[in-house]
Amino acid sequence: MDSQNIFILGIESSCDDTAASVIHNGKILSNVIASQKIHEEYGGVVPELASRAHQQNIVPVVHQALKKAGVTKEELSAVAFTRGPGLMGSLLVGTSFAKSLAYGLNIPLIDVNHMQGHILAHFIEEEDFKKPPFPFLAMTISGGHTQIVKVNHYFDMEVIGETIDDAVGEAFDKSGKILGLGYPAGPEIDKRAKLGNPKAFKFTKPKVDGLNFSFSGLKTGILYFVQRETKANPNFIKENLNDICASIQYTIIGILVDKLKKASKETGIKHIAIGGGVSANSGIRQALKDGEQKFGWTTYVPKFEYTTDNAAMIAIVGYLKYLEGHFTKQDIMASARLKI
Repeated sequence: MDSQNIFILGIESSCDDTAASVIHNGKILSNVIASQKIHEEYGGVVPELASRAHQQNIVPVVHQALKKAGVTKEELSAVAFTRGPGLMGSLLVGTSFAKSLAYGLNIPLIDVNHMQGHILAHFIEEEDFKKPPFPFLAMTISGGHTQIVKVNHYFDMEVIGETIDDAVGEAFDKSGKILGLGYPAGPEIDKRAKLGNPKAFKFTKPKVDGLNFSFSGLKTGILYFVQRETKANPNFIKENLNDICASIQYTIIGILVDKLKKASKETGIKHIAIGGGVSANSGIRQALKDGEQKFGWTTYVPKFEYTTDNAAMIAIVGYLKYLEGHFTKQDIMASARLKI
């Protein structure tokens, strides 16, 4: 293999974003994402609509990624795609397209675990971004997942803590729905939290053994709190929205940091990396930076565009697998509940 000239096309279609990226020897040349706005009016992702939109978007998105990278499809060394986890209909579109393209070009096909993608996004060659040394702890926080993973090597990972119900992204979105905010609510809560008092209202943190998480109880507590206060004052939300958002965000961040502290203490690992869409939250990023002073951590936060669902993270995993000769066969199937 010519290790000096490896071009990998990465394809991501696990949820509601169709994405394609071209990577050359670990450096991203293009990272194109087509978002689906239609889900906003439903307050959440509608799987059937998502898969239909992927079918419409995947060809132009891949074409644009190749064009931006200045690479022809004949120059590609391999095609990497998200096998899972995710919405089955969405995964099938990306899987089918990737298999067909690799077969037509007679080049290797590489399947990628979406969750590994979030973690290994830290290894994209990017100026001013340091890479975590092995072993490190990765906290992946998104709309569908909340996990703490002990990462011993690129493909030697152990989930040591995860949510037993709602993911942290769902906690933000469901809280936002209670407050009458749009979807997704996370960015709006983050924006308003900067203007509010994080200690204005106290919400109970769920008690969960070990390193696992739970957010459903918090959501219920917020619902009852809002119902009680609006019964006494119909304008309560409007008059206190920034403080409510700040208090919700403060509580969620506290839950995440408490578990990270426990994981770091139990493993003796002080290198902490985060990934996933919710890692774009400014409060969470600041809490991690504060942890460097408080707990002696070294923290790693990927470039903003590599935090949400994107194909660059699929491409870097594809590149690392290519170097090790980890290819897959054409009979590979998508897996909605694929584990690390």
